[in-house]
Amino acid sequence: MNFEQITDIFQQRKPTILRNHKHAQYAILLPLIEKDNGLHVLFEVRSHQLRRQPNEICFPGGRIEETDKTKAAAAIRETAEELGIDANQISGVSPLDYIISDISIYPFVGKLLFPEQIHINANEVAEIFTVPLSFFLETPATIHTVKLKPEPAADFPYDLIPGGKNYRWRSRKLEEPFYQYEDRVIWGLTAKVLSNFLETIAANL
Repeated sequence: MNFEQITDIFQQRKPTILRNHKHAQYAILLPLIEKDNGLHVLFEVRSHQLRRQPNEICFPGGRIEETDKTKAAAAIRETAEELGIDANQISGVSPLDYIISDISIYPFVGKLLFPEQIHINANEVAEIFTVPLSFFLETPATIHTVKLKPEPAADFPYDLIPGGKNYRWRSRKLEEPFYQYEDRVIWGLTAKVLSNFLETIAANL
């Protein structure tokens, strides 16, 4: 193989996320609805029957499938399935900033036109509730820190790296926003997406 062949391979190739074949991609929707006192944000409480994160507060969403034409289409499909509404009842779907970690999350914001027609899928959703958007705009998140420290497996080849077992691993700190509304606590990925949404609004007022 020569350099010209290598150049040809990489100039015709579209870059993607490293190890993308193992990288799960998800799309979620931050749903807004109109009420008499203005816009509200709608949240789901995940069914207690679910294997992953039962009873957690979240936004509608799920894995992007090969049949989804776009990431936004995936967010709309998942929202329609979980809330039991028609996809055409979701309007103004717009992208928010995406998150890349061990998985990729593509959030969107959109408006539910007929929230009174919601009929939740009980297999996935235990209940829904709404919070006035004005509450979030007026109430900053409380920030808490999580420290992440690498823990090599028992068979890790320390003899192959400089310093061996004394290698100075870099720990990481994650900032976790928390919002508390009445008896509801919104945190984790949901709070991060919500926080980004609110920061974008504030920066553009």
